Amino acid sequence: MSTRQRRIVELLFNQQNEITAADIAAEIGTSTRTIHRELIDIEPALAAHGITLHKKSGIGIKIEADSEQIELFKQELNLSVPAEYSPEERKILILCKLLQYDEPMKLFTLAHELNVTMPTISSDLDQLEDQINEQQLTLVRKRGYGVELTGKEQAKRQMISLLAIKYLDDSDLFGHQDDPSDHAVVHPLTNQLLSMVGKAQFFKLERALWQINKQYPIRLSEAAYTRLLIRLSVALTRIEHGCLIRQDQELTAQPGTSSVKDNGQLARLLQLLELELPQAEEAYLGSLLRGEAQHELGLLVNHNDMSLIETVTELIRYIEIKTQISFMNDRSLVEGLIQHMHPAFQRIASGIAIRNPILTQIKKDYDELFTLVRQGVDQFVQTLHVPDEEIGYIVMHFGAAIERSKQFPWKVRAVLVCTSGIGSSKLLAVRIHKELPQIELIGHLSWYEAVRLPADDYDLIISTVNLPLASDRYIKISPLLTEDEATKLRAFIHDITLKNKEPSPAAAADPDHGPLDRLRQLHIYSDIVLQLLENFRVHRMNRSSGGPDLQSQLLHMISTIEQPSVLLNKEKIVDQLLHREEQGSLVMPDTEIALIHTRSEWVQQPLISLFRYDMPIRLNHEAGDVKQVLLMLGPMKLDKASLEVLSEISGMLLLTDMVALLEEGSKEEITGFISGQLEKYMIRKLDWRD
Repeated sequence: MSTRQRRIVELLFNQQNEITAADIAAEIGTSTRTIHRELIDIEPALAAHGITLHKKSGIGIKIEADSEQIELFKQELNLSVPAEYSPEERKILILCKLLQYDEPMKLFTLAHELNVTMPTISSDLDQLEDQINEQQLTLVRKRGYGVELTGKEQAKRQMISLLAIKYLDDSDLFGHQDDPSDHAVVHPLTNQLLSMVGKAQFFKLERALWQINKQYPIRLSEAAYTRLLIRLSVALTRIEHGCLIRQDQELTAQPGTSSVKDNGQLARLLQLLELELPQAEEAYLGSLLRGEAQHELGLLVNHNDMSLIETVTELIRYIEIKTQISFMNDRSLVEGLIQHMHPAFQRIASGIAIRNPILTQIKKDYDELFTLVRQGVDQFVQTLHVPDEEIGYIVMHFGAAIERSKQFPWKVRAVLVCTSGIGSSKLLAVRIHKELPQIELIGHLSWYEAVRLPADDYDLIISTVNLPLASDRYIKISPLLTEDEATKLRAFIHDITLKNKEPSPAAAADPDHGPLDRLRQLHIYSDIVLQLLENFRVHRMNRSSGGPDLQSQLLHMISTIEQPSVLLNKEKIVDQLLHREEQGSLVMPDTEIALIHTRSEWVQQPLISLFRYDMPIRLNHEAGDVKQVLLMLGPMKLDKASLEVLSEISGMLLLTDMVALLEEGSKEEITGFISGQLEKYMIRKLDWRD
């Protein structure tokens, strides 16, 4: 079978309902006529294995066969080599083969393995040369010698990691490939990349990293955690194959190297993996850990890009006007878009492809909304070309908000694992709420947290990807929860979950999930809020008394607070504030208000203060001036509740009323507004009811 035919078969295997030829064409990126032509060739191959391709006029196409027949066909298909690859697949496979071998390959060998002619391979290499050069590698081509990639070992590892991040799904990396319930056809490109990443040792490395996290917390998003795993696994796989970094090569890819003795994370990793490595390799692994896992001083807020916040605000208002639905008051939508779009836009800018396996279904279910979001993003995001795949994820955030506007809050009893993004998980939660209100959703976890959650803490894990768990501990569904999947979920709960988890009177009276626990949490949050607001001050500042530069003004602000027992070293705190400000100041769009913040070992407790200047002051990395500075400080080690409260306060800067109060309101008016908003937050957080 050709690659296109394989993709059609895979799509049909993964469908529980009929799918039209037009939908298949949209998913694969070809015409409906081509799909009909390919189906003519596919049908006899399926029939030879007892699989019927059932076509209903006006309804769609569906596979009819028992699971054993489908599994046998999959096995044979996985063993066979595709008759042809798409041009992109072929070029990626060429790169993989050149990266895999540290010796030249003959054009004839590449052409034979990929079932194309030698001129085709030569043309592919011409097109790949710029991409190779961008990674600081060189393509060597000599008659009689062959083709070879030359360059530093760390550059080769970086390129392998980028290919894996771009072309592998999370399910490829941590799902059970031998799961008989999974009818996906594994593509040869996927197998090639998994081999280069080192799938065999991937989980051993992940378990070691999790152990390290207990002693040296690695505060990473799920995507960053997975990227770190990929880069480390690629490095260890290359080391295992004898591809080592030479001692005389500088680590240009990752700055700041140190010995293993100075890096507790690295020392523990090598101990857990029982590895002894050359000094150059230790330095490289240490640089990878620092590159992804170094602690950011500005973790008091979830958003560090005010231009993005402005873009999100403009986009939401645009969709509001077009749909006549109120979105700006939905804080979950605002925060969710900011948290999702910031890393997504960074990946787009870096050339990493955005993948969205349910794009066709999103376009079908949210046709008008997709068009509006596409128009809005094109209007307000002009520095990047945002692909349809990313538009689909943004649409899901708005779709979840629309569903929330129709529903009432309720309690559920399951854990969600959804790696497609915040919007997908929220949409899935709302769909579950709507279709199966008897389920209690107790949290949204990453895959690596969910697999370690004690079985007594939940009844069911609902996941959108394969998990390395027993089949009776979780169910895999799509983020859009189709009618068939809702039926499947009900059956799973009835046939498996309820039989495994008998109701327990002790569980119903569990103090960790009852009114007493909520009262404890209320006490914790209330103490934090009261401490913050009682110490909040509004300071009138003269620009002339602070000095000519930002450093002098910050030192003047810290001195004005006059809390030596809370702020132990003014100069050190100012240095950290300046370092944080260099990463990008938070100046509110169309205002003269800036948020400056940091976490420091020299700060003993969370503190916020507002400084109002008589004349504008200039920040180091902003074109405009500011007259109000909201200073937010926190200890380096900050408990979860304090972090949530501070993040919630920073999120209030998106509210028009908060901006107006910071500009002209009194201390009492500001603290009254903040306390009112935090009261609403705690009611939502604790799920408090009348």
